[in-house]
Amino acid sequence: MKRFTDLREPEILALAISNEEEDARIYLQFASRIGADYPATAAMFERMAQEEQGHRHALHEMFRKKFGEALPYITRQDVKGFLKRNPIWLLETLRIDAVRRQAEMMEFEAQQFYIKAAERARDSDTRRLLSDLAEAESAHGTLAQELGGQLEASGARETEKDAAHRIFVLQIVQPGLAGLIDGSISTLAPIFAAAFATQDSWAAFLVGLAASIGAGISMGLTEGLSDDGAITGRGSPWPRGIACGVMTTLGGLGHTLPYLIPDFWTATAVAGVVVAIELAAIAYVRMRYMETPFGSAIVQVVLGGILVLLTGIFIGSS
Repeated sequence: MKRFTDLREPEILALAISNEEEDARIYLQFASRIGADYPATAAMFERMAQEEQGHRHALHEMFRKKFGEALPYITRQDVKGFLKRNPIWLLETLRIDAVRRQAEMMEFEAQQFYIKAAERARDSDTRRLLSDLAEAESAHGTLAQELGGQLEASGARETEKDAAHRIFVLQIVQPGLAGLIDGSISTLAPIFAAAFATQDSWAAFLVGLAASIGAGISMGLTEGLSDDGAITGRGSPWPRGIACGVMTTLGGLGHTLPYLIPDFWTATAVAGVVVAIELAAIAYVRMRYMETPFGSAIVQVVLGGILVLLTGIFIGSS
């Protein structure tokens, strides 16, 4: 691996050409991957890719003029000092904020590279071209500012916010809510049945722990294997499965942990308060993200929770 200060002028130009080609391909990949949900941002990336291709053409013409056709093979991976890029374009699901941060970092790095390359160039024409490219990169400002301003002016920002919200609901909120409901409600019966059957806090805690973890694993696998998101648009199964499994486990653990209190009746009273908080939280999430009226959500969730709770108490007391 070479240091930047050791590069000769032909290698600097060849590296610049390689960088512009790589950046253009990345921007086109971004545009292709996010175009369906974020068409305005995708169009911006396509325009940026065209600009990078124009830079590459100018650099290549300068190289041919100064050094001929034999272009040295050198990439950013061969030179110390470049920032390591996480290949987010290879992920199954791209988050728009991560894409914008990545592109912003690429813009800043390109600007700094051209400034340093211009300082090292001895040929006046080469130095002028590199300086012009540095100014071109600098003129973009930050990608976030450029995208934000143009999207706001075009009215596309609100459309993209709606798309981002829809994706968030499909990939995180829906599976997480399903898990929270299952963990909070379905585990009530076995936990309170064990509690009232044994009137032993530790026994109830062990049953609740096993039920919560088991339900989390089952729900996580069920959600993750339900579909790959290719047709439904729900995204990669991994985040959906993890969200569902984690929230299922947490939902069950909420009213399991109070049974670490040695006194059975105190633990049961605290568990009952926690159950009420869990049911209210579920109703709020349904109102906030699923557009379910709060009153209707409360009635549905509380009624179901009370029925399951009474079932567990009745079975455990019989």
